[in-house]
Amino acid sequence: MTKPFIKALRRMAILSFTLLVINVPAKAGELNLSVAASLKEVINELTASYSAKHPGTVFLKNFGPSGTLAGQIENGGPADLFIAANTEWIDYLNNKKQVDASTIKTFAFNSLVFTGTTNKGVKSIKDLPKLDKIAIGSPKSVPAGDYATAAMTKAGVISQLTNKLVMAKDVRECLMYAELGEVDGAFVYKTDALLAKKSKLLFTVPQNLYPRVSYPMALTNKASQNREAKAFITYLQGKEAKAVLTKFGFILK
Repeated sequence: MTKPFIKALRRMAILSFTLLVINVPAKAGELNLSVAASLKEVINELTASYSAKHPGTVFLKNFGPSGTLAGQIENGGPADLFIAANTEWIDYLNNKKQVDASTIKTFAFNSLVFTGTTNKGVKSIKDLPKLDKIAIGSPKSVPAGDYATAAMTKAGVISQLTNKLVMAKDVRECLMYAELGEVDGAFVYKTDALLAKKSKLLFTVPQNLYPRVSYPMALTNKASQNREAKAFITYLQGKEAKAVLTKFGFILK
């Protein structure tokens, strides 16, 4: 055989393999979850409990900023269930016909707090100008950062903080910066602050300064007829899930 012919055969083999990989369907019993970073511990506990009772179900979990996860789903990323940290990204995917509207439910609620290791006497949002570095999630993709920006704006301090804000990829990175002392403090959810080992909860952001933190969830269109996906989202609305959410400090109503 000539070298050009051998090369052509190799290219065809590689192409065939690539197409095969792309078109391999998800294994029976596999559920892909795309979940807001602040729910990591809750979802890990609930999936472990569910798997113990349903050994045929395997979970593939993707935690991150809600906006990033929504973008991945929109672009064809594998996802059966999406849980966001605000309604915006569920609404976005619903408008794009990426999720089954009939499955949209509220999973839980949360509240915004400010945590850190600073000793500069920060007791309210009005005290933030005293600080040098403040971590928030990038508002374009991280709901916690969007909530924080709304609160600072409504409190009238945002103009004094523009050059002090350190953008983080998600709310857990905000907490990490606060824990390491790389910033004076960070805006995180109350449930994140409860996990902190070094930083202390300095103040709770008044609810009238930002929209209520809610976690909507929905099945993607391709999963809407999946019996296992439907069973799991039903489980997430049950007593066991509510007990775990309460244990981690989430609000149910």
